[in-house]
Amino acid sequence: MAESYLLGYDIGSSFIKAALIEVETGRLVASASSPENEMEIISPEPGWAEQNPEIWWRNLKITTSILKQAHIEKLQNVVAIGISYQMDGLVCIDKNFNVLQPAIIWCDNRAVEIGEEAFHSLGEDVCLHRLLNSPGNSIASKLKWVMENEYDVYKQIYKIMLPGDYIAAKLTSEIFTTQSGLSEGMLWDFIDQKQADIVLKYYNIPTSLIPDIVPTFHVQGYVTKEVASELGIKSGIPISYRAGDQPNNALSLKVLQPGEVAASMGNS
Repeated sequence: MAESYLLGYDIGSSFIKAALIEVETGRLVASASSPENEMEIISPEPGWAEQNPEIWWRNLKITTSILKQAHIEKLQNVVAIGISYQMDGLVCIDKNFNVLQPAIIWCDNRAVEIGEEAFHSLGEDVCLHRLLNSPGNSIASKLKWVMENEYDVYKQIYKIMLPGDYIAAKLTSEIFTTQSGLSEGMLWDFIDQKQADIVLKYYNIPTSLIPDIVPTFHVQGYVTKEVASELGIKSGIPISYRAGDQPNNALSLKVLQPGEVAASMGNS
């Protein structure tokens, strides 16, 4: 009986990585990274940071090709795909799944003042008890910035997505987001356990822009025949997990219960 494998993708702002994991043992069989040098971050204004989502997809194909060259048989025995990704990146698409502008990524700070004003207007109790955070520089605040400053783009938006949502949609041709993803975007109400209508109403964001929600640990679509052929993997493989870097950090450290804390520090 052939061994089964898991394929993991990490959508970073510097590199795209892929890992092939043996299901039975959890052993890392192979990994790959692309590009050789860090991906470009576009900064048309001081404090802005953007990336074209297409470069994530292009480098994902390269990492898969690298794995394929050395492990073609194992890649054919992948039974599920998981995705980790850079948080707080706003991807806007139209009805034809065209990206409307470069993604406004996590280290862009153009919407900081919008988030600070929202924190004071919504109030500390709502933000810290319902959202468990300040609206800050989240995708909700970034979308409000687009609404106010790039209305020609805003009026074309069909759905907003996080980087991991975009990659999952490229793999499956289905548009979903997760509870975890909405929580990192300050769009999840932890009291009512649903999308944060109070934030949507405050920012005047239509609920129609939010993709359908699936659980973080759940079948979130299946790899299409066209994409499978392009990547050199089987069609119909389920996307079974996706989350941003900090939820993955908590999961890997088993910080899973209320009152448990994981602290992260870096030079960003």
